[in-house]
Amino acid sequence: MADVELRQLRYFLAVAEELNFGRAAERLLIAGPSLSQQIKALERDLGVRLFDRDRRSVSLTPAGAALLPHTRALVERADDLRRRAGRLAGSEPVRLGYVNWLPSDLSTRGAAVAQVHVDAWVAPSHTQAARVAAGSLDVAVCWIAAGELGRLGLQARLIGADRLYAVSPGGDDSDVRTRDATVLIDADATSWASWNAFAQQLSDGTGARAVRTTDGGVTGAAFFDHVRRCRRPVVNSPKGQTTVVPPDLVRRPLVAPKVYWTWSLVWRGDEERASVLAVVDALTGHVGDLGIHDPDAWLPGDDPYRR
Repeated sequence: MADVELRQLRYFLAVAEELNFGRAAERLLIAGPSLSQQIKALERDLGVRLFDRDRRSVSLTPAGAALLPHTRALVERADDLRRRAGRLAGSEPVRLGYVNWLPSDLSTRGAAVAQVHVDAWVAPSHTQAARVAAGSLDVAVCWIAAGELGRLGLQARLIGADRLYAVSPGGDDSDVRTRDATVLIDADATSWASWNAFAQQLSDGTGARAVRTTDGGVTGAAFFDHVRRCRRPVVNSPKGQTTVVPPDLVRRPLVAPKVYWTWSLVWRGDEERASVLAVVDALTGHVGDLGIHDPDAWLPGDDPYRR
């Protein structure tokens, strides 16, 4: 099988469709004896006879008939690969921005349809959404409110979701009711605009206590210092979702309700480039629900995916 060539498979298809070596050779623009030799070589490599032939007729053998649909599928896949490669070679990169999270399979999915260039400037959600609207990015992974989509002229699809948790001192890792937790709101309204809007709605909607900070304590070491000083569990932010919790603190699930932060893939509403739209489909086509519509899930009132 290692010696079988795609060219020979195309020859097999031509003869199978014409059932005449002469017509197949004309169609393939090769000499008849050469075509006959290539078919014999293919039969030898496969170890089966593909055609019964005499001076009057050509017919598929049972083995040839059985292999025909599989051969056609292989050739079609090869043709599709060639078309995709041609589009990639001739297309401009699709520029993608993000905040702090990207799907683990982004490279695999994106590379199948376009050249995806991940922008090196990591910026807050509202900044990345504005860059897409202004045209300096083609797509971005960010958190966005439904009202912002309309204001910026963007479209969005769900690409990911983080279930947030609480952090507290000690070793008690039992569930925490969301209303019994604290959520931090940062004084830096520029850097933390999206989180602050989310956190305020979380406080208003669930009864979690909102505490304002001036030290960048929403994430990092300052966040853990707040947890140590606070008498209530503190809600983590998506930027701290994968941060290792110090040994004197513990993660605790938020319940009643479960709190979700959604990640959107956003693009311009008037986007017409096939490469950009193909990337959108490739990255969001199999995302699913991710738990955000469970009966005990909570999303902000202006989340695009809230039902």
